[in-house]
Amino acid sequence: MGRGGQGSQKLRISWSEIEQHKTKDDRWIVIGGEVYDVTAWSNKHPGGSRLIGHYAGQDATEAVGAFHNNETQVKKYLKTMHVGTVEDNVELDIAKDFRKLKEVSKEMGLYKPSYTFYAAILGHIVLLLVLAYWMLQWFGNTWWSITVSLILFSTAQAQAAWTQHDYGHLSVFKNSKIDHFFHHLTMGVIKGASAHWWNHMHYQHHAKPNIIDKDPDVRMDRLFVVGDVMPVEVAKSRKKSMPFNWQHRYFFALGPPLLFPVYFQSMLFRHLYTRKLWMELTIAVSAMAYFFYLFIPMLGVAGSIAYFFTVRCIESHWFTWVAQSNHLPMNIKNDEANPWLKLQIHATCNVEKSFFNDWFTGHLNFQIEHHLFPTMPRHNLYKIAPLVRSLCEKHGVPYTVKPLWQSFVDIIRTLKSSGELWEETYKEFHSG
Repeated sequence: MGRGGQGSQKLRISWSEIEQHKTKDDRWIVIGGEVYDVTAWSNKHPGGSRLIGHYAGQDATEAVGAFHNNETQVKKYLKTMHVGTVEDNVELDIAKDFRKLKEVSKEMGLYKPSYTFYAAILGHIVLLLVLAYWMLQWFGNTWWSITVSLILFSTAQAQAAWTQHDYGHLSVFKNSKIDHFFHHLTMGVIKGASAHWWNHMHYQHHAKPNIIDKDPDVRMDRLFVVGDVMPVEVAKSRKKSMPFNWQHRYFFALGPPLLFPVYFQSMLFRHLYTRKLWMELTIAVSAMAYFFYLFIPMLGVAGSIAYFFTVRCIESHWFTWVAQSNHLPMNIKNDEANPWLKLQIHATCNVEKSFFNDWFTGHLNFQIEHHLFPTMPRHNLYKIAPLVRSLCEKHGVPYTVKPLWQSFVDIIRTLKSSGELWEETYKEFHSG
């Protein structure tokens, strides 16, 4: 168990001992060469106990710097949890260089948001929603007016998903209260979803992207096996499972169409109910109720339900193809406690810059830079990209950029490859 407060200022601790404190009931983390016992506090952590637990027994310096705008304040808060100092702590060159790059990005003013940009983004979302409603008001229930309305409404919802992502990362106002307000507005009021649920899931993804048992985005082995490690582990441990050798085909039926309308919808309401988040539950239910209040007079009950789930399905396709294109074809493996630069870049890739690609992906075509600097406003990510590429070249870390169409093709190619690996391993272990 932890030993905070017992002569901690003089105590020097070896890495071999720190690495032992990584269980739910005994968590130590290292920040800037200082050791902290966060066991009792982890349940109070704003990002959730799982998030901080993913770095138990490890150096969390770069992760803390990435998620928090004020590292000095964080260290002051953790002062009472101080255990000691790392014995013979050596900062890796790759970590030093990344820290320098972050300082350069601040000097370049890349953490300063453009409020004109974000006002335009939010304004065009509201405009699309209004036009989607007015299309039915003006032209009635014709096949073409419903089609145009669906396109407008789905586009607004997809763009709202990218925009709530900005507020969720506190990258717009740099004032957490204002960012949280707009996060609830875009995620709760506009999308009928939950900001708290998103934070719980997405921050874990950023902390340990593509890490098995830590990144919830790759916790999908009931339906899909991904990467080179998961297919082998699942094939060895399970005699009964999905026919993963066909996953590159059934992905089109069980992946993009169902992610939002089925999986996410059920997960977020379960999250709100089990955690007793009544305010967010009220916002989500009210947003859905208001939608039906507006659309039932024009489309009827059945028509409004069909409209609602069609929007969710279209939005689901949009999100799934974009989100998976950056991560699924990359390395997916168990935690190796890699430094921040290697951890993030081995799990991410970029898509070529263009006006359409920037808008279509919500600037997540610069996924590498976003993962390295998650609180940087998205409209500035392309400015730091050349320096990130140079740093990667210096340390021999691959920096991958693809055309948009190639990134989509690689999703299917990767699923096929992982499915074949599962089949080969399954036959080897269960052929009898």
